[in-house]
Amino acid sequence: MHIHLIRHGEVHNPDHVVYADLPGFHLSERGKAQAAATAARMADTHLTAIVSSPLERAVATALAISDQNGCAVSTDERLTEWKLASRWAGVSWESLPEVFPGELAAYLDHPASLPFSPESLEEVGSRIAATVCDWAQAQDSGDIAFVSHQDPIHSGARLLTGAGFRDYQDGKPEHSSVLTLAGENGLWRIADYWAPEQ
Repeated sequence: MHIHLIRHGEVHNPDHVVYADLPGFHLSERGKAQAAATAARMADTHLTAIVSSPLERAVATALAISDQNGCAVSTDERLTEWKLASRWAGVSWESLPEVFPGELAAYLDHPASLPFSPESLEEVGSRIAATVCDWAQAQDSGDIAFVSHQDPIHSGARLLTGAGFRDYQDGKPEHSSVLTLAGENGLWRIADYWAPEQ
């Protein structure tokens, strides 16, 4: 079995805020084009499920894949954004050091140890890994596409493959990228990575 961890397309965000789980943040025109490219990439993949975060940008990306592939979209709350982002929601990235002193630097330098975060990196990665494993166990055959967000996908994939969080900021998934993991006997390995033009 293969699972495909897909980050949503680019979001319309002219004020450059941390949008987290705030409503009203939809795909930009570039994001729609990215989602369409990902849908074309996935068109011939034998998907038995497409599972999305409930947030608008992820659902829109998932629906683009569904339109090409013909597989229905389900949502799973466990695929939602990292709760650290909810703490910062509505604040511009440029203002974060002033509004939450030291927190952005801590996230960039040692993201696995953030005492101020409502959810640890281990916790977000574990909920993504659990979601993947639950859906995979329920499927008899075929592949599953999971549409989520950058840090949830990255942390979940690192736990599933046993990579851990060392050098965590390296190799994060780009918008509408597809990280494919191959699974056998409960073990997962990276089989492929693809991203549309950014």
